[in-house]
Amino acid sequence: MNWNPEAEAILQERFGKDSIIALATVEDGIPSVRNVNAYYEDGAFYIITYGLSGKMQQIAKNPTVAIAGDWFTAHGTGVNLGYFGKAENAEIAEKLRKAFAEWIDNGHNNFQDENTCILCIRLTDGLLLSHGTRYDIQFS
Repeated sequence: MNWNPEAEAILQERFGKDSIIALATVEDGIPSVRNVNAYYEDGAFYIITYGLSGKMQQIAKNPTVAIAGDWFTAHGTGVNLGYFGKAENAEIAEKLRKAFAEWIDNGHNNFQDENTCILCIRLTDGLLLSHGTRYDIQFS
């Protein structure tokens, strides 16, 4: 990342836990925005979702997305990491289980269904505001 380490600390503090962010996708030139639970780490947001959902279908066609949350807006690339329970996802899945502990097992998610997946939003650029300071961020 090509930016101030203070910005990373702020992002980690604000979003390195269960956070609600707005996720925007585009299909046929028409934007769609929805709020999602997300977890931030190292320049990316992670979301548990359903692989056959509208947002995932839109991301499959056009992976460029935008997000917004708590004085932060950014662009990124949506990547379907696949089934939540696959071995390659074990490390991030455990972090998501901890971050989303309050609701993850409330019956909304079916972890036996291989369409329950992890969406990774790899950030490309963003704008963060904190106590009068503006951070223009370029992720590499």
